[in-house]
Amino acid sequence: MGLFNKLFNSDSTESKSGEGKKSTGDLPWIELNTLAQLDEIKERSKTKTQFIFKHSTRCGVSRMVISQFKKDYQLEESQADLYYLDLLNHRDISNGIASQFNVMHESPQLLVLKNGAVVKHDSHGGINNLNFETFI
Repeated sequence: MGLFNKLFNSDSTESKSGEGKKSTGDLPWIELNTLAQLDEIKERSKTKTQFIFKHSTRCGVSRMVISQFKKDYQLEESQADLYYLDLLNHRDISNGIASQFNVMHESPQLLVLKNGAVVKHDSHGGINNLNFETFI
């Protein structure tokens, strides 16, 4: 039943709660919905690790990966900022990420930014193999 739930569990990232936050389990998502935020994320990465999770709400693999990610992510808000990008609504931002950070678009995809640059990125199952604490 676990695999069935991972494949077909509805994704709660559609509902908004609060100022720029997404309700996705208990994670402190910050909605990434403007290109201007990319410059802010780059600047903030100089003092705090920034994660960008690119997610396709229509993709079964993406749903499965984000479900596992939500279970595995244990960092506190004080340790890192966690951005959520809905690819179906903001493909332009994904293209901006690819251009600004020189990272080829994939979905699902997780990018880790520190000191103004992407220090790690992975996609699909590789996302859940990352040790998030090593980037703090």
